[in-house]
Amino acid sequence: MSKQQAFREITVWEDGKTAINHRYLLAGDQMIAYIKYGTDTPVYFKTPIRIDRRGRKFKQLEVNPFADIFIVQPVESASVIEIEGSKGAKYLVDSVEKTCTCPGYTYRGTCKHVKELEPA
Repeated sequence: MSKQQAFREITVWEDGKTAINHRYLLAGDQMIAYIKYGTDTPVYFKTPIRIDRRGRKFKQLEVNPFADIFIVQPVESASVIEIEGSKGAKYLVDSVEKTCTCPGYTYRGTCKHVKELEPA
């Protein structure tokens, strides 16, 4: 996973008004958490989700509002295995939690990697 960095969205939307933009904890193009505008409470995703930055502007925050918060990192466990996807990417599959770090699981909540672990 890429280095985690905190950003504030500064997008000025099409209607010419600045929308209420949130703060995000990103690792590359993956959103790990966000803090809703007007609050200080982060919302973490069980599985990071891809964020599309096209047409949006972000400013890196000098003070990371997520820094004092416990950030969940993948933990080495007997139930977590690393697999190689069909195009060579590496993913972590948890056979107990039935989760995967691949894009398919991120969007659909299921994927072929998890299904392959199920008994026939």
